[in-house]
Amino acid sequence: MHGMPLGLMMKGLIPDRSIIPGLEWLEKGSSPHLAPDSLVYVGLRDIDKAERNFIRQLGIKTFTMYDIDHLGIGRVMDLALEHLLKKNPDRPLHLSYDIDAVDPLHAPATGTAVRGGLTWREAHFVAEHVVKSGSLASAEIVEVNTTLSDGQGATETVELGHQLVNAMMGEAIL
Repeated sequence: MHGMPLGLMMKGLIPDRSIIPGLEWLEKGSSPHLAPDSLVYVGLRDIDKAERNFIRQLGIKTFTMYDIDHLGIGRVMDLALEHLLKKNPDRPLHLSYDIDAVDPLHAPATGTAVRGGLTWREAHFVAEHVVKSGSLASAEIVEVNTTLSDGQGATETVELGHQLVNAMMGEAIL
């Protein structure tokens, strides 16, 4: 099911969602759709071939860890927000923060713990910068799974998630 809620909402990704039992309502009337240009992925580093193909096919804006290394997290976030707000600078944004974007050194209790992710500080910057845009309307932290790490790793992941939620609620250095 990972990624399926987003996939179901993407315009043009699944031609006939009514074939999925219980989701017939998505094809009746004016069901909600997300346009690919309303998404940005930040911090990608481990995606499978099918995901890569969908991202390319749909033209979804992405910033990999290479981009973050090359440009810096500040520039990447500026470009991400510029992309999302270019058509409507007043639009509300939703931040779905996948904890596995963070390096497992800082967030080991997740299903996809792949080395080379965001640093602790970069992880906070992402949340803080979206808040500073003034456009953040809703947010969530996903992929925290405390059963996938020892006690200390689970605690560290939950603490980081808590700090990120605080940042998304506006907590800042000043």
